[in-house]
Amino acid sequence: MTDDAPSPWQGELDRRDLIEENAPVDPLTLFDDWYGLAQQAAMVEPTAMTLATVDASGRPSARIVLLKGFDAQGFRFYTNYLSRKGEALAAHPQAALVFWWEALERQVRIEGRVHKLDASASDTYFARRSRGSRLGAHASPQSRVIADRAELEQRVVDVEARFAEQDVPRPDHWGGYALVPDMYEFWQARRSRLHDRLRYQRSGDRWQIDRLAP
Repeated sequence: MTDDAPSPWQGELDRRDLIEENAPVDPLTLFDDWYGLAQQAAMVEPTAMTLATVDASGRPSARIVLLKGFDAQGFRFYTNYLSRKGEALAAHPQAALVFWWEALERQVRIEGRVHKLDASASDTYFARRSRGSRLGAHASPQSRVIADRAELEQRVVDVEARFAEQDVPRPDHWGGYALVPDMYEFWQARRSRLHDRLRYQRSGDRWQIDRLAP
């Protein structure tokens, strides 16, 4: 695609609902509404979100992770604490999330501080994962260089032998995080690229709403 090629997202839906006067006071209410519509839109993975972090040297990185729950306490996801993103979050416990729901022509950006979930929450979620996924959490040294695929497969064999005929416990290096937002931006396509952008920023115990130019 060349730089001047037309975008397929030209705001064909052209909704008129993202108006300040109609926006809820709490951005979580609006996110919940949009997320519900994304689930109903039969997309392959509406929980997919880009997680952007910055490491100790200031180098940014981003990857797709899956949202595993959200409420007033934050947006939750799970990973290996020793992975690249885990090390980045240990150095700088702030991050950004981006949801892109193509079928709805909508995007949500969220920024905030990140903290680890307590062990009991991570244990509960880990116990719900398939046995194969739990074995994989032990076998994979996530983000580390390995010799080849055979090494990874052998590590799985070794872990399977270690936990043969017994439950697979959560490893200490694996668990959950919650991102607690201090900024949301809701974007939806409109015709002529005059897209809607509403930003919520936390101000004390309230949220300030601003419209941003597209």
